[in-house]
Amino acid sequence: MVFDYERAKRAQVELSKHVIEVDDIEYPVRYAAGVDVAFRGDLAVGAAVVVEYPSLRVVEEKVATMEVKIPYVPTFLAFREVPPALRALKLLSTEFQVLFVDGNGRLHPRKAGFACHLGVLVDKPTIGVAKKLLLGELRWVREDEAEVVVGGEVLGCAVKLSRRPFYVSVGHKVTLQTAVRLARAFTRPGSSLPEPLKRAHALSARGRRSLAQ
Repeated sequence: MVFDYERAKRAQVELSKHVIEVDDIEYPVRYAAGVDVAFRGDLAVGAAVVVEYPSLRVVEEKVATMEVKIPYVPTFLAFREVPPALRALKLLSTEFQVLFVDGNGRLHPRKAGFACHLGVLVDKPTIGVAKKLLLGELRWVREDEAEVVVGGEVLGCAVKLSRRPFYVSVGHKVTLQTAVRLARAFTRPGSSLPEPLKRAHALSARGRRSLAQ
């Protein structure tokens, strides 16, 4: 399949205009969902998990498998991962207030990463959490937190609660300050990921392994 990069870039620029960076969250936050996508060849496994606060226990999990022929291209992951992630999310019956996405939001060359795409589609407060730094420079503001600066603008935040930091950015309907606060609240002490994403990652990995059986 031929991937049209220029068309995809234009779509990202247009989508970035629809991202809302204002807190529009239904409080109290009792449930948060996390989504992760794993691949085996052209088969994608979308995993969605709902975690309760403050216990951080899993209350629901769903898996959706589908064929995806769009190639892996850095900064264009949304076009490959949104369909299976969205399918898994639609299977959930628990009404969640916040969505964590395994990927970047505003911390993206066109300010329209995976978390922005999915957040705008589901129209929920959405937080992007990446395991690796895609771009920008770190400006440490405290021992366990650094602003991620891109071209003089703060587009994300590194949070270090274990040996490895994770990188938080706005997906939709949330401010960066609130996104960081919620990411911290849903992360167990010493963990390298918020619990909804940690559980979703484990679920998608199990689903990928089952495809080989």
